[in-house]
Formats: sequence, C-alpha cells, structure tokens
Amino acid sequence: MTPTIPSESYPTVLVKPGEADRLLAGHPWLYEGSVLRVTREVKDGEVVQVKDHRQRLLGTGFFNSRSRIRVRLLARERVRVDAHFFETRIKSALEHRRRWMSGASSYRLVNAESDGLSGLIIDWYEGVAVMQTSSLGMDLRKREIVEALNRVAKPRAVVERNDMGSRKFEGMEDAGGVLAGSLEEAELARLSVRMNNLNFEVNLATGHKTGIYLDQQLNYQLAATLAGGGAVLDAFCFQGGFALHAAKLGASSVLGLDQSEEAIGVARRLAEVNRLASKVSFETANVFDWLKSATSAAGGKTAPCFDLIILDPPSFTRNRASVGDALRGYKEIHLRALKLLKPGGVLATFCCSHHVDASLFEEVILGAAYDARRVLRRVRQFTQPDDHPILPSVPETEYLKGFAYDVVGR
Repeated sequence: MTPTIPSESYPTVLVKPGEADRLLAGHPWLYEGSVLRVTREVKDGEVVQVKDHRQRLLGTGFFNSRSRIRVRLLARERVRVDAHFFETRIKSALEHRRRWMSGASSYRLVNAESDGLSGLIIDWYEGVAVMQTSSLGMDLRKREIVEALNRVAKPRAVVERNDMGSRKFEGMEDAGGVLAGSLEEAELARLSVRMNNLNFEVNLATGHKTGIYLDQQLNYQLAATLAGGGAVLDAFCFQGGFALHAAKLGASSVLGLDQSEEAIGVARRLAEVNRLASKVSFETANVFDWLKSATSAAGGKTAPCFDLIILDPPSFTRNRASVGDALRGYKEIHLRALKLLKPGGVLATFCCSHHVDASLFEEVILGAAYDARRVLRRVRQFTQPDDHPILPSVPETEYLKGFAYDVVGR
C-alpha cells in the first residue's frame, strides 16, 4: 500500500472553478490555463497536491512551471512519491503484462499514463530495460525509478534513451547511456531479440522509439495471415516487421519498401538470419514516389499486382494544425495502393497519430476507394496491444489504429 502523507507537506495548486471536471473524470493533466494559484513557492519537478477552488483534494503530482501541463497527477490521494511508490506501480504494470502478454519476451513494461506514471516509459527487451522520462518530475527521480525497477523486474541492464523532442517542452536536454547493470558496447547498437518466433535487432542507442516497434508485434502476425499464399507489398517497412512475418507465414513473395537505407540494410540482414531471403526482398525508396511510378501509365509501365498490401507509414501529423495535410497524404497513398491490388486482394493499413481517430482514418480510406472505383469490405480492425493499454479517460493513450479490407468490386 502506498503511504499517505500529511496535507501540509506538499505545496498546493488550486484549480479554477469549472476546471476540475477533466481531472475528476480520470485525466492526469492539469494545464496552465486551469490553474487558479499556487499557495506557496514550488520548484519545478517538485511534488504538489492539487485541490479544487473549494479546497477539495484532487490528487498528487509533479509540478512544472515551464510546461503547458502544469501538473501531471500520479494519484488521486496524497501519496509519498519515493522508491516504494515506483516499486508498487511498476509491480502492478508487470503483473498486467504477465497476464495479458504472457507469450512475449519483449514488451512495453510501463506505458506512462496508462500505468499511473505520467511521463515514464519503460520497454523490456529480454532482460534489458530501456527507460524514457518525458516529464521533469520523472527525470529528477531516475535513481528511485531504477532502484524500484531492479527490485521488481531485475533487469541485467537499464538503458536511458532520453532523446525525445517532447523533453524540450519540459525544459530538459537529451540524455542517454547505461544507468544500471552492464551491457556490451556492441549490444547497445545491436541487441538480438525474438519476436513471434523470428529474430530481430534492437538498436538501443539510436533506433526508432526505444529500438523497435513493440506496439505492432501482435499486428505483424494478424496482418501477415491475410496474405493467403500470395504476393505482398510492405510499404514503409522499416526493418521489415510485416514483410518478414508475411514471408514466414506463407506468402509466395514479399517486397518491402522504406526510404531509410540503414533500415533496409537491417531488413536484408534479418531476412538472411531468418532464412527468408529467397521469398522477401527490400528496396530503398520513397514510398510516395514508388507508388506514383507504379501506378502511372507514363512510359508504358505496367503496374505490378499484389494480393496483400500493407501500409504502415510514420505519423503524418504531430499536432492538430497539420491534420489537413496529413489526411491528404493518407488519401494519396491509399488511392495508389488500391490500384495495385488484384481483384479480391487485401489492403491492411495503419495510422499511429492520436490526432487522426479511427473514424476519420476510415473516412479517408473510403474516400480513396471511391476515387479508385473500388468497393471495400472490412475484414479486420487493428489496435495497439495490451502492453500499450488504453485508458478511455485519457484519449491520448489511444493512438494506433488499423483496418484490413478486401476488394469486392470496382
């Protein structure tokens, strides 16, 4: 049980009238515009208690005057935020993964708000923990977090990967390195892990996110089963997650495309390691340009045909202001991809932007289908796995969505 503390121990942040509903509904963020006043001087990163304008307690959290999110709540009561607090929360998070992700050896151990630890991400790669702290309060308590992590999960090493752009909004600089345990230098750049009975490589130092896309590991299998022994295109393939799974699960041929030469180099190496090189090939290409060329009649080129096309682009938008441009980009790639599908072929497509919800994403897909004169039938709906839990009260925790359709007419 997390110990409570006397009310006078923490500075108090009072919330403006009418602004407490968001917190009462379960969201942990208190924005600067909702703050009435702070009762005494408080340092950035310090623990505060939050009350409404009538002095009713709303919770305990980290304060930061440099962030638009003035307070990130950690609990709905007064708690002591120490190593024991983190141990309790990390233990609860681990139990959730052991229940719902029991077959995975790599997974997200702590998913920030979803696990009551706003500003903290911990990914687990077969005994190596990779930690990201995106709030100042969490960053100042890395020692306590590592101490708790060692007691609960006993990793052989804890690696810091604090190179996210969001840290600048909290007034923090980038940081990295091994915080605890030992790890060979070569392992930082290339840690071998197993995912769904395939070999993958994790670049702990500079790889995407904390190394690889753990949020797609279940979808890799689900989408790959749709190939039906046919030809597959994996667009925006990164290191070949979908492509390798499709080849493993029976596709006759697979082509993976990505504009990153480094990622394509890794994908080719993984194809060899997994003994799939005879079925899968990878090309370095701008996917927009490749699709445009493949679907163009100019020069007498014949568009190739695929039985399954997988689209898993990076997020096209980081804020609401750029949603319009993102939707145009999504529509273009879907329009061109649909023209490359054989009759009866399947399109599996994903969007990882929180600012584009599932209904809006599907609206764009159906708009592209209309322009391409294709009739689609939805056969699957994808989401993020159980190690990336969704809190309905915190919409920001739901970001990954996807659909699969077969082409039933034109």
